[in-house]
Amino acid sequence: MRKLVVVGIVGLLAQLVDGALGMGYGVTSTSLLVGLAALSPAAASASVHLSEMATNIASGVAHWRLKNVDWKVVARIALPGAIGAFLGATVLSRLSTQGAAPLMSGILLALGIYLFIRFLIGIKPRLAGRPTLRLLAPLGLFAGFIDATGGGGWGPVATPALLTDGRMPPRKVIGSIDTAEFCVSAAASIGFVVALGSQGIHWGLALALLVGGVIAAPIAAYLVRIAPAHLLGIAVAGLILLTNTRTILKTADSPADLSWTLYAVIFAATVLGLVFVALRHRNRRTAEVTATAGTASAHSR
Repeated sequence: MRKLVVVGIVGLLAQLVDGALGMGYGVTSTSLLVGLAALSPAAASASVHLSEMATNIASGVAHWRLKNVDWKVVARIALPGAIGAFLGATVLSRLSTQGAAPLMSGILLALGIYLFIRFLIGIKPRLAGRPTLRLLAPLGLFAGFIDATGGGGWGPVATPALLTDGRMPPRKVIGSIDTAEFCVSAAASIGFVVALGSQGIHWGLALALLVGGVIAAPIAAYLVRIAPAHLLGIAVAGLILLTNTRTILKTADSPADLSWTLYAVIFAATVLGLVFVALRHRNRRTAEVTATAGTASAHSR
């Protein structure tokens, strides 16, 4: 019972981050299910994707009501994402637990590094037009495949790519990616059920994640308008790096001194990243206020 409560809290926190960033639910939840609940990679990814089907609906409705969704982008990226997710689920299900654990942790670790660098650098969209099918189709296919094999990755791959592309406002990117993720989660779930059977899925953990995620979804959709996204991005990247480094070191039977040294380095890097991003955000806000005050003063003369 205690494990279910913890998993439910994990689902709530992961959805808060996911809804505010357009990423983080899958990679955070799967990392913790593999690292703390000792589930096999396929079972963890299957449980997460089943719970995501409900959280995606709740999140999509909340984003739609707040006008955070571009439905043309959703239509162009959802189907390729679903195809990639189904293929990824069948690939992961055929790997042994011993082979899949370090492989999936490696994928998640790479995604964590990618997230950390992206949010540390910062992204400035240029807001010109709308992404085309030429970009969205291969992006959706790749992101869907990574999402299923890594237990997460749809948001970490698709959201930064569209933010970097710069043709959509950040809130539209996040809302559209979150809404399209329902198709990805459904396709991955079907792939896991076909490959593993219903006995290969931990239904209790999936339900606990679902409840936590559904509670958080409307709150997260509102946070996307007020929360400093780069600050949350650094935090979730640090959690992903820490959890998956632990899994890889445990698989490699690394010495305790090395493990704790790496944990300390990741923790310190995360804290420094948070401080750096927070200061940058404050300086930008100060500059904006100063510029606005200067413009108002000039107009009053």
